[in-house]
Amino acid sequence: MAIKATNEKGSKNDQKSSLEMTQGKVKFEVYGEEMIVKKVKMSGNSGRVYLPPNWIGHQVKIIRID
Repeated sequence: MAIKATNEKGSKNDQKSSLEMTQGKVKFEVYGEEMIVKKVKMSGNSGRVYLPPNWIGHQVKIIRID
């Protein structure tokens, strides 16, 4: 799985500081096998997302979109 991130204007982020990248939105280009859109639910003092059992043991990446 590969990820490429760019800022809102589309320039590569390798020239941006980490502070600049935390402000505003960032575009991610992700290559993978499957995608699921879910809402995070409360779970004690944290959040939880349930994924299909056939994803167990696989690597996933989570991107907050709103």
